[in-house]
Amino acid sequence: SMGGGVSGSRRSGDTMPCWLRLFVGLLALFALAASARAAFVEPEVAFAFSATAVDAHAVEVRYRIEDGYYLYRERFKFALDPAASGGATLGEPVFPKGEIKFDETFGRNVEHYRKEVTVSIPVDGATGPFTLLATSQGCADAGLCYPPQVARASLTLPGASTPAAGSPAKEGTARPNVDDASRIERTLKAGNVGWIALLFVGLGLLLAFTPCVLPMVPILSSIIIGQAGEGRVVTRSTGLALAATYAFGMALVYTVLGVAAGLAGEGLAATLQTPLVLGTFAVLLVVLSLSMFGFYELQVPAGLQARLSRWSGRVGDAGNPSTVGRFAGVFAMGSISALIVGPCVAAPLAGALLYISQTRDVVVGGIALFSLAVGMSVPLLAVGLSAGSLLPRVGAWMETVKHFFGALLIAVALWMVAPVLPTWIVMLAWAVFAIVAAVYLRVFDPLGPDARGVARLGKGFGVLLLIAGAVEFVGLATGGRDVLQPLGQLALKGSSDGRPAAASALPGLPFEIVKSVADLDRRVALADKPVLLDFYADWCVSCKEMERFTYTDARVVARMQDFVLLKADVTANDDADRALLRRFRLFGPPGIVFFDREGRQLADAGVIGFQDADRFLSSLAVVEGRPAPQAMR
Repeated sequence: SMGGGVSGSRRSGDTMPCWLRLFVGLLALFALAASARAAFVEPEVAFAFSATAVDAHAVEVRYRIEDGYYLYRERFKFALDPAASGGATLGEPVFPKGEIKFDETFGRNVEHYRKEVTVSIPVDGATGPFTLLATSQGCADAGLCYPPQVARASLTLPGASTPAAGSPAKEGTARPNVDDASRIERTLKAGNVGWIALLFVGLGLLLAFTPCVLPMVPILSSIIIGQAGEGRVVTRSTGLALAATYAFGMALVYTVLGVAAGLAGEGLAATLQTPLVLGTFAVLLVVLSLSMFGFYELQVPAGLQARLSRWSGRVGDAGNPSTVGRFAGVFAMGSISALIVGPCVAAPLAGALLYISQTRDVVVGGIALFSLAVGMSVPLLAVGLSAGSLLPRVGAWMETVKHFFGALLIAVALWMVAPVLPTWIVMLAWAVFAIVAAVYLRVFDPLGPDARGVARLGKGFGVLLLIAGAVEFVGLATGGRDVLQPLGQLALKGSSDGRPAAASALPGLPFEIVKSVADLDRRVALADKPVLLDFYADWCVSCKEMERFTYTDARVVARMQDFVLLKADVTANDDADRALLRRFRLFGPPGIVFFDREGRQLADAGVIGFQDADRFLSSLAVVEGRPAPQAMR
């Protein structure tokens, strides 16, 4: 009975047997584990993988990442399945810029991606389908880290050919084929904004004295001269303020155009170099020049001046309608002047545009472009700062200075539209310009016996301009089509091979035109020598510099005989032209791509922008693996 009492006591105090309590506890533990497990998704869902073939030489791998999850950049690995490689090899992947965080798992800062990440992978030599193996690893913010995951994708590149048909021209990397542009791109990816700004200001200063930037100097000078010509005294502070306003307008629009070009993945050079755009700006320059000759006075329209007057009454002297109108006009002129420097492709610009196109980082890319424009503006600021001390005061001298800069504006307008006009029209325009300028220098007016030396010097320049205009007319009438050598065709009689006597000793450069990617692949596959592919356009000033000053050098001509010479004329900017530019990550001409004898692109031996003969010989020497010849004395 005692035992039964004890038993009854247990039942009254605790009705759940021990085994049942143990079962319930285990059930709760499994439920908790299941609940915790349900809080995380499968890795295939957390990091949704996809891969697509972009073109015949690149694939893109994309991961869509769930909220609360992230992927480590350093854990990505890409390889080809050895059993299904399709004869392809992979280049160095190109990653966008990720976020930096301190990771407790690794005990250091790591770069990672959230939301989405797209990786571009160059593919070389694919002759058929291949299988890509993509390894990644990520974690959840809640504390779970997944093991490395391997995803597979079977891909076929568009236009992949078999070896019998000739392997396509092979690319070395997904970055630009130019060493300078590649180094600049790597600097941008480092992310040090202060160093990037300083570097690009310096690069812009180096570009400030190129033919693409120098035309802005007479434009700004004419604007400042126009201000002085209206009876105002242009002090150093005023000149500097005008120059800074002009430069800021140019830099702002230049940055916007550059960012747009980078995001679009192609250059805006061809768009900006249409006859309509160039013609409109040239007409604007001519209209501005006419005011320098006294045909009319530039002033703010009466209606706008009245509004500015009302506004100035509220903001004080800073809102003086005359001041506001002047600076607004200078800012607008600077903004339009960005059309001059926008199409000039050089390594700094190419590197910045490529960085923007690959990372979509418009902040760092925009800072680089703006800093580049600031560097290019240094001569403009110097012009403004010196205006107060160099400009003559109001009087007869000021009128002469105004006429001089008015003529410079017309010369800049002719220089701008020359690439899109027939050569005979350009020659005719320069002939008329030279003769009219000679008239303004009073070449037909007799000098008095007491004429000063300056007047005689001016008339001497007028005679030279008159002769130059007459020579252009004679050259045009006799079939000449070269502005710099209008009488060159008359020297044909001095050579037996049909070329001018001065050039008869130099062999020609037999460039063959390629018009499409397929055409290029075919020609490179058939080449028995290294290949030089030159990107050219009629509207490209630097391209014509290369033809005029580099390709005519005797040492360059001799060395280029060792290459198969191809030319991609992208003047039309049609679909085939843009495809060729995208193939080599170029944003516009000039650009030169090299291939070795096996058709592989030499990624570190390319050229972007103008190079003089000595520097270009060094580029050729890198391709051939031999020293460049010394400059001729």
